[in-house]
Amino acid sequence: MCIIFFKFDPRPVSKNAYRLILAANRDEFYHRPARAADFWGSNNEVLSGLDMEEGKEGGTWLGISTRGKLAALTNYLQPRLNHDARGRGELVAQFLTSDTDSLSYLKKVSAEGHLYNGFNLIAADLRQLPDPAIEAQGREYVRPILSKYAAVCVRCPDYGTRTNTVILVDPDGHVTFTERSMLGSDPTRWETTTHEFRLQS
Repeated sequence: MCIIFFKFDPRPVSKNAYRLILAANRDEFYHRPARAADFWGSNNEVLSGLDMEEGKEGGTWLGISTRGKLAALTNYLQPRLNHDARGRGELVAQFLTSDTDSLSYLKKVSAEGHLYNGFNLIAADLRQLPDPAIEAQGREYVRPILSKYAAVCVRCPDYGTRTNTVILVDPDGHVTFTERSMLGSDPTRWETTTHEFRLQS
């Protein structure tokens, strides 16, 4: 079970507040190959981890671009998986590299959702504030409880939380992206990296 907490405030009153706070866990089979978050794409404008599973290469579960596009994906269990379905990670990668606005993209995905196994998708353009796609989702936002963040980690013999990510976007568009990734398939070894950049205007 992957999990995402986020708080979105398009117009924070305090200079010390954030427009966006996002915290996410990626739960996956330990043996599934993936790259830790880094910049990629034309002009290295996208920051995300990458799925390296054969046939799913290049998909991602969470990312942000220097152009202010943000997308995150969680999968959900269904009675039977369609092994011929398209890789859900391409939904995030396609949005991050496209010129399509979030509302149009989510409408397109809604029409094509049957091509994928079950998923939840967040797509937003942080330069277009407030983003109509986020506002349409309601005004009640989940409050991340970062001090208890580890309590939502999954730990099983061959499956569990492999990545923890926190994205902060301040009122001036300064982004801090911190990722803690499990090294290999050993849940006792982790590496933390932080990337910072400013959203392009």
